[in-house]
Amino acid sequence: MKRILDFIFSLLALLLLLPLMLSFISILYIFQGRPIFFIQERIGKDRKKFYLYKFRSMKIASHKKDFLIENNFNRITYLGKFIRKLKIDEIPQLLNIIKGDMSFVGPRPELEKWTNYFPEKWKIIHSVRPGITDPASIYYRNEEEILSKYNNPSEHYLSVILPHKLEIYENYVINNTIIDDIKIFFKTFIVLLKLK
Repeated sequence: MKRILDFIFSLLALLLLLPLMLSFISILYIFQGRPIFFIQERIGKDRKKFYLYKFRSMKIASHKKDFLIENNFNRITYLGKFIRKLKIDEIPQLLNIIKGDMSFVGPRPELEKWTNYFPEKWKIIHSVRPGITDPASIYYRNEEEILSKYNNPSEHYLSVILPHKLEIYENYVINNTIIDDIKIFFKTFIVLLKLK
């Protein structure tokens, strides 16, 4: 049922947002040039690898590296800060939902390197499709700002943030219902409105 709803609503959302997407593609092309999209390999359900789509928000050289490295937070473009704040960069992930790689709500997909830590927890988490939003995404909505304060953001992410995220993910996988997904989805919009 969740997969059917994901497909229907992602297709409708894509059709409704298509004019907006085309506008942002034009704006990104004018002010940032190519590539328009950021495409990165992530780990999904059953540890299947897939390519996640986003609007590019960082300088080109930065996308060749792990985002969690010192000073990489300064490589976000001026326009990128805006689209990240409002999560506009996530809109292309509607294509991931249509393809079946992702869901609207579910644990955020990680790079493979981070899924090699705490394998027992990831085994549970990877039993469901990853999502665009989830309780951990709401809790850590200012994650980049938090990590930018540390000299070694990767170390802090691995030792503090990732373990906490995994607890939230695991609780979601074990206890979530369709009603919970709807609540999380609308709570995400409320958070975004507050960020404005």
